[in-house]
Amino acid sequence: MFELKKIPKKYQPKGFEILYEDRDIFVGNKAPGFLTVGAAWDRVNTIHYALNQYVRKGSAKSRKCVYVVHRLDQATSGILIFAKTEQVQLFLKDDWKSTIKTYYAIVHGKMARKSGTISSFLVEDEEYMMHSVEDNSGGKLSHTEYDVVKETEKFSLLKINLLTGRKNQIRVHLADEGHPVVGDDKYGREDRRFNFLALHSQSIEFTHPFKRERMKFEAKAPDYFRKLIDYAY
Repeated sequence: MFELKKIPKKYQPKGFEILYEDRDIFVGNKAPGFLTVGAAWDRVNTIHYALNQYVRKGSAKSRKCVYVVHRLDQATSGILIFAKTEQVQLFLKDDWKSTIKTYYAIVHGKMARKSGTISSFLVEDEEYMMHSVEDNSGGKLSHTEYDVVKETEKFSLLKINLLTGRKNQIRVHLADEGHPVVGDDKYGREDRRFNFLALHSQSIEFTHPFKRERMKFEAKAPDYFRKLIDYAY
């Protein structure tokens, strides 16, 4: 674990708590509800846009920018890395297979298997929904490793090692198992009691592009996780 960067709250980019910054990278905790990058319906209220404004320090003429390394779903909270140069971005992407990504997910019900790996080929349809298919015709093989760390009568807390990083992968795989993520009305069940998605990118471990040292960072989960299952997130 590296020392977290203490930046006064008033200087933090909206929706993104910077945990670490150096000449090459940003590492931070994305708040739920924020897009990582621009979409057709919103190109401004994104973490990428906020960080660009942060590095430009209010200068309209500045050409400084940050580079996207990976993404989180809008409703998902947690760790994100951004690069400060295109060279750093390419290094981190090329080295992505060695990056360890850990998530917490709270799902409906109790898993029959308390640990395991969910695997399927994932494809995206014309409505931008991801689906598991039985063969590799147009699909990409995806693996989600999980362990149940705590259960209640209604919910289970899973710690997930994301072995591949397909769009909506965790959500689709857990829904396929019959245990959708709480609050997931896209792949799970609509329930107005939950106006959040109980999926959090808890930690990331990667090789620094310049120092070539392994670095690991953790992000605090939103308070609604503890309201569902009391645990030391």
